[in-house]
Parts: sequence; structure tokens; C-alpha cells
Amino acid sequence: MANKSTVAAGTVVFAVISVCAVFLSVESAIGGSTVQAHKGQGGTRYADTGRNVSFRSAKPIWPEGRQTEKNLFVGFRAVINRPKNSTAVLRITGSSVYRIFLNGDFLGHGPARGPHGYWRVDEWPVDLAAPENVLAVEAAGYNVNGYYLLDQPSFIQAEVVVDGQVLASTAAKGAKFEACLLRERVQKVQRYSFQRPFIEYYRLDEGYDRWRSDKSAPFAKTACATVPEKKLLPRRVAYPNFSMRQPVGYVSRGRIQTDVQVAKVWKGRELTGIRPKLKGFPEDQLEVVPSIELQKTKSVDTVDVNQPYSPDRVIPLDKNSFAVLDMGTNLTGFIGAQVRCNEKTRLFVTFDEILSDRDVDFKRLKCVNAVGYELQPGEYKLETFEPYTMRYLKFLALEGTCQLTNVYLRQYANPEASRAYFACSDRRLNRIFEAARETFRQNALDIFMDCPSRERAGWLCDSFFTARVAFDLCGNTTIEKNFFENYLLPARFEHHPEGMLPMCYPADHYDGRFIPNWAMWFVIQLDEYLARSGDRRLVDELKPKVMSLLKYFERFKNEDGLLEKLESWVFVEWSEANRFVQDVSYPTNMLYAAVLEAAGRMYGQPELLTQAQQLREAITRQAFDGHFFVDNALRKEGKLQTTENRTEVCQYFAFFFGLVDADTHKELWDMLRRQFGPARAETKAYPQVHPANSFVGNYLRLELLSRFGYCRQLKDELIDLFLYMAERTGTLWEHTGTSASCNHGFASHVAHCLYRDVLGVRRIDTQNKIVELRFNDVGLEWSEGKIPTPDGPINVRWWAEAGGTLYHADVPAGYTLKVENFTGRRLLPKL
Repeated sequence: MANKSTVAAGTVVFAVISVCAVFLSVESAIGGSTVQAHKGQGGTRYADTGRNVSFRSAKPIWPEGRQTEKNLFVGFRAVINRPKNSTAVLRITGSSVYRIFLNGDFLGHGPARGPHGYWRVDEWPVDLAAPENVLAVEAAGYNVNGYYLLDQPSFIQAEVVVDGQVLASTAAKGAKFEACLLRERVQKVQRYSFQRPFIEYYRLDEGYDRWRSDKSAPFAKTACATVPEKKLLPRRVAYPNFSMRQPVGYVSRGRIQTDVQVAKVWKGRELTGIRPKLKGFPEDQLEVVPSIELQKTKSVDTVDVNQPYSPDRVIPLDKNSFAVLDMGTNLTGFIGAQVRCNEKTRLFVTFDEILSDRDVDFKRLKCVNAVGYELQPGEYKLETFEPYTMRYLKFLALEGTCQLTNVYLRQYANPEASRAYFACSDRRLNRIFEAARETFRQNALDIFMDCPSRERAGWLCDSFFTARVAFDLCGNTTIEKNFFENYLLPARFEHHPEGMLPMCYPADHYDGRFIPNWAMWFVIQLDEYLARSGDRRLVDELKPKVMSLLKYFERFKNEDGLLEKLESWVFVEWSEANRFVQDVSYPTNMLYAAVLEAAGRMYGQPELLTQAQQLREAITRQAFDGHFFVDNALRKEGKLQTTENRTEVCQYFAFFFGLVDADTHKELWDMLRRQFGPARAETKAYPQVHPANSFVGNYLRLELLSRFGYCRQLKDELIDLFLYMAERTGTLWEHTGTSASCNHGFASHVAHCLYRDVLGVRRIDTQNKIVELRFNDVGLEWSEGKIPTPDGPINVRWWAEAGGTLYHADVPAGYTLKVENFTGRRLLPKL
């Protein structure tokens, strides 16, 4: 048995770890989270976890009669005299997106996203130190459906308050916010992607942005109307990190060949699929179509520069030339540059996460990674309005000549993830941890996103994994609370069957598509959220939605209690497993059994626990063929018949969701552990069992290695699975290859594994103030780390010395420390 020790109410512990035997963990059927409970929501500007927020004076306004117009760009401006106390607060919300400038300097971007019919209110500190202060707000009203922003009528609601006095507002009190249509952003352009609204294409004259800093600059006022009152919510989550990054390298330069013949021009559904279910401008109405024009260009005469980038270095571009810059890491934010034009110039910025054949392929992600500018002679400070994701930037001049200096990226990322720390004696693991942190910080701002690029969408299932990391790196559950609150507040979800939850949200699903499996992962995550946060109120408020979901599934139960012929997009993972989902998907039913158990546990309904156990028994009886679990069964002539379809991920589902374990099915587990995983790509073992992909199979495998005590193997597989990603982009990917996003939120779960299985912080229960350490023999010399909590950080360090393992643990006062040893090293007393 393992050696265990307990230290009560201590803050600093030095100890040496004793001999141990093989470990088999005792966890819940879903694998257990490192963190379990959390009383406070600290670390954000909103300490209040309720929903009461209001404006003193401001009303929602928008240019009269244009509230539902697509892709309208509007400027709002108020001139405010310096008050006695110059530190004021700008309270603001709106639809769709805003950007703020104070006296010409960037101040903020928002708002945080809320559900249909609700809007989150941001509060930005404003230093009104000048005698006259120009506060400018640029707002885009998109009015199209997608997965990133909701299709809701446009408005802005804002006010500036100091010491209880309203200095400016979108109402009668104080200085008035006046409006102007910003016609420099071309309105009739194509969408960026199926999931996000329009691309950015501008026609600019020098001084176009003077109105943001000079009250005497031209500002053609347009009349605004007050629109219906809005239901308001607090932002609650921390404000983004907007720190500036510049490229690290000047990669290459060359010429552009135009009017290239293309055998097949790519046209994405965001261009060809415009119809009532996907709003936008039809192709024949577009003023420009960059995605087609850019495909008819080709980089030629490429010269490798490979020099460090300097912001004051002038990069000249003449007609049909390009330059490629390297940010050094795959980052997300707003692209900026200073541009000087000697003549009328047409400039494009394209970008991507990787280089493809030494070039930037703007369409690799099946979206339009391009921003266009038509510039009259003059000097410009350019910065994109929307955030984008890239490691590489390509500047192309298709007309005229210009000079580039001071290229930068204003980051748009989570500010709290830097609180945590991890290091160990294997630098490869340190690099993977930093890639996981980088991935998390770009995908966790106001909600948990799948990727910060193509979609920026709040997908379920992805969020299950990212939520664990949020508590590890940030020490709170504020993003997760907002994420669940967004699902809570709408009375119903349009275009979905009664009881079904959207697969991603906030989003518009006009096509009626949903993933029933993802709604199940919602319940699994909610169960863990309750343990992490102690937020009984929100979990109870969500009970009607959970029970309604279970009621929805009732009509699909067959004679064995198994779900059969589920509707819409039945999704197991991105592998062959998705071909074997009808009529009865056994992995789906394994997940459903865990849902019944989670709901029964959360809401004290033992009958659901009984159903879960009966379902597990039925699945095992039908699906296990003596060697493997098969993926599905088909209804033939009224009788359900199992197939011979077998996938690696199905086996992991069976173990992860508690149908079997390493004792009951030792032969299968030993086979999976030894002959499956990353090495199988070379060994080709068991070719009849289709391999798992990154999401979710490889992650479930890691969870099982942890659960059954094979942490050294887990550590080795982390390197096999993720080091090449960390080295190439500095972020972790959606798939094992570069065919999709190279920056996906769920992938940050690797940081959770490193804390739990390498550092040894097995569980943090902040509600009951318990820290459990479990030290494993992972073949390293030392590891150390810091994990924030609402009560203060937890610091742990261990190292090998004189045939034993010593550790130091510093936990918040009042916490109990429990230690288990599985290193196999002898005990050496040392203080």
C-alpha cells in the first residue's frame, strides 16, 4: 500500500517520501478533477457574483432606423472637461462589438458576451487628466448569425461616472455621446467565416482617425434613436491583457504574380452559403472579394531574409511585393502597423498559424485570414478592429508603394493565467506547459472558446477540459460561472427541440443543428463545477434545464434502456468513431450513463443512479465481445445486432465512464496501455481497431493513465503527443496534424496533467480546505510549481536526493495537507 501522511493546519512542510507499491486510484466514474471546490470568485473587478447591474443615466442608442442593418460601423464621441477627481469609470455595453479610445489612445474592447436578450456591462477606468478629454467609441453592428456573436439589433449604452456624478452618457445627463457613420470600413464585404461575421476592408484618407483625439476634426453627426431597454448582467470576468508584442523575425520578401490561373477557386460556405440560415451579403452584392482575388496571386522570387525584426526598420513594399514576419509564437490579438504611402496604395495583411511551403496560406483554416486597405498618400497608424490568430504575417502591396514600420500585435488574452507556475528537470515538459498556458490564455476570456481564430465559439465538451485548467491557472471559476449562466438565462433555445441545449453558446443555430453528446458533457461539467465552486445556487437554478434534457432523451430509449437513433449530429470524436454512431452508439450511451449518475448525485435522485448502473450493465453485456468494446449496433428486421466496428476511443470511454476498470478488464487495459497510444502509428498493432484522435481520445487515454497510476508513462506520452506542437507554434492543436486549428482551448488540459501527475498536486478542495499530494515515480530529478487559490497560492516542490525524495509544500493557513507516496524510493528523514 502507499504511504500516507496528514498535516493539519500547517503552512510549510518539509518531508521525505517513503516506499510504495503500485497505485490504483479511487475516483468518480468520470475521472475526477484536480480541483474540487471554491467559495470565492476572487481575482476580477467584479466581486459581486449576483446579477444586479445598472446604469445611472445612459440609454441604449443607435443611428435612427438602422438598428438591424448588416455590418454598420459607427463612431460615438463625447468631449469631457477634466473633473476635480480625474479618475472616472466608463460603464458600457452594446451589440455587437465596441472599441474605446481616450484622447486617441486605445483603452478597451468588448463587451463580454452574454446570452440572448441579456448584455454584460463592462467598467473601464478612465483618467480624465487633460483639460478636455475626447472619449471615442467605435462600434460594429453586424446583425448576422454565427457562433461568435449573436444576431441581435445593434446599440451602444455608455456613461462616464466620477464620485456618483454622470459626466457623459448616451442620454441627457452630462456631455452627450454624438454619433457618426464611419464609412471608411467597407460595408458590403464577405464574411470572415461561417462562424464569425464580416472581414475588415477599409478605404482610408490620411487623418481618418483624427476624430478620436481632436474635437475639431470632421465628424458628420447622424441622428440616433433610443432603442428598447436592455436586460443587464455584470461582466464578472477579468479584463483582457492588451499588452503589445512585436514580431521577432523578418522571414522573407519577394514578388507577387497576379492574375494566376487557378484550377479550382476555393469558395467557403461563408461566401456561397448566404441565405436566411446564414446571413450576409450575396456574392453579387459584394464591393470586393479578397478571398478570390488573393487566390489568384502567387509568391515568386522569394528571398529568405531570416533576420531579427526591429520596429524602426523600414520595410519597403512596391507594387506586387510582399514581406513575411514571424511573431515567434502563435498569438491572438489586433494587428497593427505604421504605414507611409507615397502614392495610392492597396495593401493586404494575410496571416496564419504556420507556414505552408514557406508561405502564408490565408485560407488554410477555411476562413478568410486577410485584412485589406486602400490608402491615399499619407501616414497611417493601422490596427484591426477584430482579434485574429497568427504566428506569421504577410504584407502584400498589390497597388502603389508604401513603407512599413512598428508592426505589432495588441494581445487579446486572459490576464490571470500568469499567476501559476510549473517547472521540472525535463525542459521538454516545461515547453509543453508554456504552450498549454499560451493556448489557455487565448481561449479563455469571457467564455471558454474552442479556438481564438476561425470560430471564437463557446463549445461544450471543449469547455469540460478547459474549465479544469481555468481553476489551476487562475484560481477561480468566474469564466465558468458566466459560461453556465449564459445557458441558464434564456427561457428556451430557438431552433432546438424542447429540452436540448445548444452545442455551443452564445450562438445562433438557425439551421437547427445540435450535438446531443455535447449536451451530455454539459451535465458532466456541471457536476465538476459544483465541486470546484461550491456554487449550489447556480447548479440548482440549472436543474430545470438538466431535467428537461433528460426528458428529451427519454423518447429515444429502446427496450434495453439504451438511446437509439438520436437526432442531428451524433459526435464521439474526430476519428472513424463518428461513422459508427447509429443506430445505437455505445460510446454515446456510456456518456449518457455518466450523465444520469451526475444528475442523480447533484440533485439527490437515487433512481437516476440506479438507471445509470443498469445502463452500464446493458452496454457491457451487449458491446463487449471478449476482447474489445464494439462501437455500435444496427436495427435489422426489428432486432438489434452489434457490428464489428471497433475504435480506440470507444475503449477509453468504457474505462473513463466507469463501465469497467483495470481490475475487472485487466487484459483489455494492459493491451490498451502497452500497445495503443502514440506508438501505434508506427507499430500498426491491432489495425482492426481504428485509432483515436487528439479530441477526445488522446485526452481520455491520459486521464486513464493517471487514474490507474501510470504517471511515468503519461509523462512520456505527453512528450510524444505535444512537444512537436509546442516547438512549431508554441500552442497546442485541435488535431494531431495541421489540417485545422493550431490553438484549441481544450488542449490546454495538458497543464492540468502536469500539475496533477508530474508535480503531484492530486486534488485541491478549497471548500473544505484540503490539499492532497500524490508523488509518483515519473523519472525526473525535480519539479516545482505554484497554483493560485482564493485563499492564497499553493507552492509545492519535490526533488530526488540520496536515494529518497524530499518535498516542500507551502499551503494557505487553515488548510490540511495529505500526502501519498508512490515513488518507490526509501524514506530519508530530513528537515
